[in-house]
Amino acid sequence: MRVVIAGGHGKIALRLEKSLAANGDTAVGIIRKPEQADELRQRGAEPVVLDLENADVDEVVDVLSGADAAVFAAGAGPGSGVARKDTVDRAAAVLFAEAAERAGVRRFVQISSMGAGDEVTPEVEAKVGEVFAAYLRAKAAAERDLRARDLDWTILRPGRLTDEPGTGMVRLADEVPRADVPRDDVAEVVRLLVADTTTYGRTLELTSGDTPVAEALGRL
Repeated sequence: MRVVIAGGHGKIALRLEKSLAANGDTAVGIIRKPEQADELRQRGAEPVVLDLENADVDEVVDVLSGADAAVFAAGAGPGSGVARKDTVDRAAAVLFAEAAERAGVRRFVQISSMGAGDEVTPEVEAKVGEVFAAYLRAKAAAERDLRARDLDWTILRPGRLTDEPGTGMVRLADEVPRADVPRDDVAEVVRLLVADTTTYGRTLELTSGDTPVAEALGRL
């Protein structure tokens, strides 16, 4: 498979690219900075320099043309403010999904966040802070946009991400209790999802658990 990944230099994406390449697939990572390209090549991925915050849809269509699947793994990241939560976590996701439709890339996996389906009330915002509230709203808006599109989409909402080594043991369902999950295990779930045909139109939550990844996906 040829899989195009938005946010190609992100922590989940770098793991995903390495895993895809190791399993004989072609990973294409969209990155903002040319100096990030070598790190992708070291993981067996093809780097494409394109800033999704400033690109137009035709530029993204060109990158996606001929792909078998698209993965949105981008995020504004720690330290970014309210504005970039909107331009990356919402607007770039919408742009990427629009381009996938136009390019005829039906399989689309979007990495969202646990909590994106919750209402962000003023009380919640006061508790989590303005920036994280903006992040949740952006992720929720991106999810709503994707659900309305004619794509074979799956939304994955992982719990709190960690850099601990993956265990290969997860909890994956429409709804799971909140908990942490290593980025290694998120990447492995996404790798299997891109080729999966049973989870179209599903929004799934993911945390560490006691079920092997492939078995957890099969149970769905």
